[in-house]
Amino acid sequence: MDSLITAAARALAAGDPLGALNRVALRGDAPALALRGIAMAQLGDFVRAKALVRSAARAFGAKEAVARARCVVAEAEIALASRDLAWPAKALDHARKTLEEHGDRVNAAHARALDVRRLAYIGRLDEAERQLAALDTEALPPASQAVQALIEAGIAMRRLRTLPARAALARAEAAARRSGIASLSAEVEAARVLLDAPAARLIARGTQRPLLLGEVEALLQTPALVIDACRNGVHAADQVVSLATRPVLFTLARLLGEAWPHDVSRETLIARAFRIRHLDETHRARLRVEMGRLRTVLKPLASIHATPQGFALAPRFAQEVVVLARPVDDDHAPLLAFLSDGESWSSSALALALNASQRTVQRALDALASAGKVQAIGHGRARKWMMPPMPGFTTALLLPAAWVNE
Repeated sequence: MDSLITAAARALAAGDPLGALNRVALRGDAPALALRGIAMAQLGDFVRAKALVRSAARAFGAKEAVARARCVVAEAEIALASRDLAWPAKALDHARKTLEEHGDRVNAAHARALDVRRLAYIGRLDEAERQLAALDTEALPPASQAVQALIEAGIAMRRLRTLPARAALARAEAAARRSGIASLSAEVEAARVLLDAPAARLIARGTQRPLLLGEVEALLQTPALVIDACRNGVHAADQVVSLATRPVLFTLARLLGEAWPHDVSRETLIARAFRIRHLDETHRARLRVEMGRLRTVLKPLASIHATPQGFALAPRFAQEVVVLARPVDDDHAPLLAFLSDGESWSSSALALALNASQRTVQRALDALASAGKVQAIGHGRARKWMMPPMPGFTTALLLPAAWVNE
């Protein structure tokens, strides 16, 4: 490897893409193409970066397996940075195995970390944690250690484990400082700000107040009956009833929880849960059916009593009923949570991350665009969506993650 290539690689490792381009911008050999692609990715031109890295992979040829595998890893990182979550994971796994077979532990670990980040984005946290546990960090450079610690902190925040999240952020901060890369230190600080920002709202007895992520974690460990509107479930002590796939039942449960210890009129329940303005006897009959279903699913945690005006919730063991609401009242809050990272997302990537149909996501994006909350960039298949970061609250409880009984 010649001196210019070596100098450009060192510049990229130090977070200086312009310095790297100054050395290899006019060269068209395979190593230079790869370095130019990585530099363009660091500068945010992902389209050009992807084309350069692919050109480098072709230029290396079949005999240079390690170099080609590194290009695959670089392309995967570019895809992740541009929120292309449908990028083929099998190609990345094959590249990782090739790097491991040839003793390139650093890039092999980086490939695994990219897969972990992708799994975390789409809510597969159990698998992400298993992959993360298999990473060997001791031999990694400081920048890679910082990235791994950031991933660990992000998963811990999604799991509502604030102490492990703070410990991981402390490790990330120390590693970022050792790396000397300012942008990495800024990313760690941004994650710390999210951890210390309001994550939800507590609604109880007609009042509400914001909660930090640590306070949410503490709340879920109390004996109170918590109706969690962030993840659409009902929680009491170590028991959880998920209503994520039954939105009508959850809406009824939330209305009863917000009114507790008082009852809610039948008219209010019908109008809010069924979204109907003009009521008739068929709607009252449907309400009785849905209340019967809600009684069945909540039987371990609470009972529901009919009153002259409507229905009231009565916890079986808890002394208090509270509602844990999202920090913002918006039907599209989970979608906004992903877009709030400031990156541009395709509708297909958002559909994959939210586990929803692309058509459903597209309708939501059109509604948000009409309200001026998001904006589209590009046309056709190249169209992406983005918004400025939403300051003042963390998005951890808006991102999809299954309930875990521990």
